[in-house]
Amino acid sequence: MEHRQTRRIKSISEFHRLRGLSQPEHPLISIVNYAEIQRPADICETNWIFNFYQISIKRGMNAKFRYGQQEYDFEDGVAFFTSPNQVFRIEPVPNPTIERSGWILLIHPDFLWNTTLIKTITHYAFFGYSVNEALWLSEKEETTINSIIKNIRAELLSNIDKFSKQIIVSQIESLLSYSERFYNRQFITREKSNHQILERLEKVLADYFDNSELMLNGLPTVEFIAGTLNISAKYLGSLLKALTGQSTQQHIHDKLIEKAKEKLSTTNLTISEIAYELGFEHPQSFSKLFKAKAKLSPLKFRTSFK
Repeated sequence: MEHRQTRRIKSISEFHRLRGLSQPEHPLISIVNYAEIQRPADICETNWIFNFYQISIKRGMNAKFRYGQQEYDFEDGVAFFTSPNQVFRIEPVPNPTIERSGWILLIHPDFLWNTTLIKTITHYAFFGYSVNEALWLSEKEETTINSIIKNIRAELLSNIDKFSKQIIVSQIESLLSYSERFYNRQFITREKSNHQILERLEKVLADYFDNSELMLNGLPTVEFIAGTLNISAKYLGSLLKALTGQSTQQHIHDKLIEKAKEKLSTTNLTISEIAYELGFEHPQSFSKLFKAKAKLSPLKFRTSFK
């Protein structure tokens, strides 16, 4: 197994700084010109993890792109999607011959809290490791996608008011719905790739956190997750550490905090009720972990949307 340094980009502002771009108009959402991006000198020596969603149309990438454990196919496609906490690597090819063009839409999950999209965005299969090919778009399809991006950009550049967020989220929902339609068309003629360990891990955690097991049995143990994947806990830990820089336990906690934020922003449950639903015997333990991971208390997180 290759051991490379893993770098986590926590904010969209950090991404802008690292890629030589001016600061974003909004800290939680940004559209950047792909041609203007500067690649760090050590880009091919690093596994990258973003704390935000990335949707893009890219031409002239002039690089190999590894997503999870497999190579991402850009041979015919131009659009691709990554979600938070997923591992990828970019390996530029020498002497590029095609000029880069296109755009990248960056969306931090916190922009989506308190909207319906925070619950549904994880249902789009093209964000997962199981998809390893870029989306091919016809000229008409690309025009449709680009028009939505144009609308989002115009809204970001206008004066922000109480309607701005919902208008932008509605545009993102349209973008994802069209993308799902186009991907389904593409899958008619192309075979989906085999699921890899990281993609299977995502599904195991998602299934566990979406049913009653969490309340009945508490957080899943590392041994339970490894056993469900039919691999040893030690191997899973080594794999995740090498690829993401995090332990299996940290991945479990990340999923927990994601679920907690969803409940805090989309339900009227009390903090104690949420803690019990998430498998905590004592609400104080939940609040302590939430504050350590999210950098603010559950109550402050909830009131930030009011």
